[in-house]
Amino acid sequence: MELRVLRYFLAVAREESISGAADYLHLTQPTLSRQLMDLEEELGKKLFIRGNRKVTLTEDGLLLRKRASEIVELVEKTESEFRETEEVTVGDIYIGGGESDAIRLIAQAARELQIKCPQIRYHLFSGNADDVGERLEKGLLDFGIMIEPSDMKKYDYLKLPVTDVWGVLMRRDSPLAQKETVRAEDLWGVPLLLSRQALGKSRLSDWLERGYDSLCVAATYNLIFNASLMVEEGLGYAITLDKLVNTRDEGSPLCFRPLEPHLEAPLYIVWKKYQVFSRATQRFLQMLREKFQ
Repeated sequence: MELRVLRYFLAVAREESISGAADYLHLTQPTLSRQLMDLEEELGKKLFIRGNRKVTLTEDGLLLRKRASEIVELVEKTESEFRETEEVTVGDIYIGGGESDAIRLIAQAARELQIKCPQIRYHLFSGNADDVGERLEKGLLDFGIMIEPSDMKKYDYLKLPVTDVWGVLMRRDSPLAQKETVRAEDLWGVPLLLSRQALGKSRLSDWLERGYDSLCVAATYNLIFNASLMVEEGLGYAITLDKLVNTRDEGSPLCFRPLEPHLEAPLYIVWKKYQVFSRATQRFLQMLREKFQ
């Protein structure tokens, strides 16, 4: 497979139209169609279902889109690293993480480095720990921000000088909003919105004193914004971290109450062991160490 053809394939998958992708790529439609047919023949798989108005991906096409996206992204990242010069530190830094107020610390380090190295660019990826870990393993991320990674042996890391606080996001007019803190028994039998991954962490499970199957789970989520809208509409109470949803404005219909006993989540910035860094990522890591170590 040629990288050029993978880019053609991704353009068609994105445009859902061979003619639209041909216009975007500045190719003739017959040329692009021929390239796609050659790709299908090379792989021995049908990648598209060609309809009257649009093309859709088959299951094999969906798999190739995922792999092709990763390949193209990794190639572009590698090309960026080799564009660096001895005189000026330029390049791209890829950082992934879940939702956390700790990203402010990373932003502060990036801002300080930007003053010295204005040609460094930062690319952020949001996802849960599994998403971030997978992209770290594949080399698509340089750094990941994680809450207590389950397998620290896989990474080198710096512990950030902050912790996130666990609590419950709820409507201001809900019964539990009258409390200053929330105890485990307050949540037994009420509809909950849970991060399935967070519940798998023993500290939160131990605090709840209940397993997943023993709770009244109304919904699960991986990132809190959409879940907060469901809380706002009255679906239930979301167990989450503080400062991810703005509840401090008087006009907000939501409020946050910390857990009792108090439960905090240590935060780490991690990277793969034995990772070969570009000059830009070396400078960024040096800045992180100066600030946090």
